[in-house]
This record gives sequence, structure tokens and C-alpha cells, in this order.
Amino acid sequence: QLQLVESGGGLVQPGGSLRLSCTASGLTLRPYAIGWFRQAPGKEREGVSRISTSGGSTNYADSVKGRFTISRDNAKNTVYLQMNSLKPEDTAVYYCAARSPSFAQWYAATSYAYWGQGTQVTVSS
Repeated sequence: QLQLVESGGGLVQPGGSLRLSCTASGLTLRPYAIGWFRQAPGKEREGVSRISTSGGSTNYADSVKGRFTISRDNAKNTVYLQMNSLKPEDTAVYYCAARSPSFAQWYAATSYAYWGQGTQVTVSS
């Protein structure tokens, strides 16, 4: 059973940066594409970014393009989300999720079989 744990969330001022980590245990992350999602209070969960199994392909939501960078280190069984120039509207619980190769859209949450418990990101002055 693949288990995912997010870390790195916290409180940051607008314009600041955070790096989230998604670390796997139980199984290797290598065969899985990894997505980052977020959910703000009263809103639906939305896809933020996704990285392919090798790390050679990435996707981003329009709202974070140019500010967020996803990467992975398969040797460390970890995926990262570097978040720069943070805005108050980035405030949400951030989740990482894993899925086997799929033809579904990368932001389709139902295509991901494994989820972490989430980490809170709050952007506020």
C-alpha cells in the first residue's frame, strides 16, 4: 500500500515562498505520476500541478504558472512543489496524490488512487 505524507506548509506573507514535500512509504513512487491539488474553504478541490513518472513532463494550472515548480527525486521517494510569489488566493489545504499512467486529464482527482492527508498553506499579512 502506497502511503503519502505532505509537509512544508505554514503561514507566509504575500510574495513569500514555501516548498512542499510529498514523501512516500510502503512502495516506491517511481511507477506513479504525482499530482498536487488544493482545496480552499467552501471551494472544490482543484488541480495545481502534475509530474510524470520520470519527471520529464509537467503540467500546471493557469493560476500558478510561472510561480510554482514541481519536481521529483525518485531516489528519495519524494515530490516537491516550490511555491514562489505566493498570493492570498493560494491559501488552501494542499494534497499530493499518486496515480498509475492514465489517459485521464491530469487534473481529474478521481483518477488518483492514493492521497496524502494534506498540509495547510496560509498566505496572509
